[in-house]
Amino acid sequence: MPFKTSNLFDALTVSVALVCLLSALPKSAAAQTAADTRPNILFIFADDWGWGDLSCHGHPYVKTPNIDRLAKEGTDFHRFTVASGVCSPSRTAVMTGHFPARYNIDGHFAWVPSNEKRNMPDWLSPESTLLPRLLQKSGYATAHYGKWHLSNNMIPDSPLPAEYGYDDYGAFNCAGEQMPVHEDSENAISFIEQSTAAGKPFFINVWLHEPHTPFHTVPKYRWRFRELEETDNIYASVLSHADDRVGEILDALDRLKLSDNTLVIFSSDNGPARASRPTPLALQHDTATGAGYGIAAAKGITGGRKGYKASLFEGGVGVPFLARWPGKIPAGKIDSQSLISAVDLLPTFCEIANVSLPKEYVADGLSQTNSLMGHGTATREKPLFWKTQAAWPPRKGSPNHWVSWAVVDRQWKLVANGNMSHYELYDIGIDFKEEKDLALENPQVTKQLLQQLTQWQATLPKHPTGNVFSKERKLKDK
Repeated sequence: MPFKTSNLFDALTVSVALVCLLSALPKSAAAQTAADTRPNILFIFADDWGWGDLSCHGHPYVKTPNIDRLAKEGTDFHRFTVASGVCSPSRTAVMTGHFPARYNIDGHFAWVPSNEKRNMPDWLSPESTLLPRLLQKSGYATAHYGKWHLSNNMIPDSPLPAEYGYDDYGAFNCAGEQMPVHEDSENAISFIEQSTAAGKPFFINVWLHEPHTPFHTVPKYRWRFRELEETDNIYASVLSHADDRVGEILDALDRLKLSDNTLVIFSSDNGPARASRPTPLALQHDTATGAGYGIAAAKGITGGRKGYKASLFEGGVGVPFLARWPGKIPAGKIDSQSLISAVDLLPTFCEIANVSLPKEYVADGLSQTNSLMGHGTATREKPLFWKTQAAWPPRKGSPNHWVSWAVVDRQWKLVANGNMSHYELYDIGIDFKEEKDLALENPQVTKQLLQQLTQWQATLPKHPTGNVFSKERKLKDK
């Protein structure tokens, strides 16, 4: 509430008191007390949105004019990868700047028996070094709207998003009340307005449900694509609905004259889902989001990349990454060389926000501010690693889902099965479709990457530790 003064003397007294107070504070705190002009950060993270599921990436019938606007007014990075082919570990990497295997988070969080069977915790520890908390402590207003899935709604004693460094949230796939999936944009706009009125920069996650199953369709959007076959119509309609909500947020930034001081990122947690066998169209019910159409309507495409969701080939981990910050990030540019990873987001956002990382924290990622600003290179200083649990030998319906381990160093990518008895090598600098195995032609490179992978495996924990287990697990074990 603003100070109320009865006369000029009172006003001067208050002013002097404020100056004295500010001078007594540490410099960082004094800077935050004044109007904070650091950039806002809006991170839009879709769910199962394939690289090819954008009209600016050539999709034959999906229309995404609002997301395309980010590509037109910013840079379209074609070599961005997430840290997993599935949801929860991919989101863990964004939150922590670490490979999710460091937390034994190799798959999606499910109910307790499934987590225990897969040697996983029941949630990401709130005690970890976390992106939202780092920004929150530095003076940012922080919020999360949309999918959570750093635990599961079937685990009622899991920590709520507020415990991870958010001032406000509305979420689903978490404990507590589930936010309706289509309310993400209106909540984000309200928080933007409140933060702006308070003179604080904001960091907001908008983690879209689309196009994850179930597909929650709305008649307006079904009608928009009425000429398409039913399954294509369903898929296009949910993407179009999500695109419109993105547009609502971008319009709000324009209305509030915040666009020039806001970094906006659009990306996806993994590649598109596809049924592994012919599947009839049917309704399904999700305990977090309600009823909608099932996997038969999943029509996502990868832009020619091999594999789909859950694969460690590029179709599973190579996803859209559009970045806009007018006057800072080049407009209308395609960057086909900068190798950026989801583990880079924490150090990148912190550098942009002028937030120092804790001395004891060692990121797996690195700041990609130079790449965002148009000064990236094809050479990456740190290798990237992946771990998942995949079937071997390959299953008939999922021929590209056998990889359990992967490493990328410079232009080389090595993939291996669970016991590393089979491996393949690709030059993804020129072969992003991973069509030609070069392992036999490059024995030294293959040997080096296998050694790197083995050394990294030795750093990983055998089991999850810390306060990351539901009481349901503890009761069962008694």
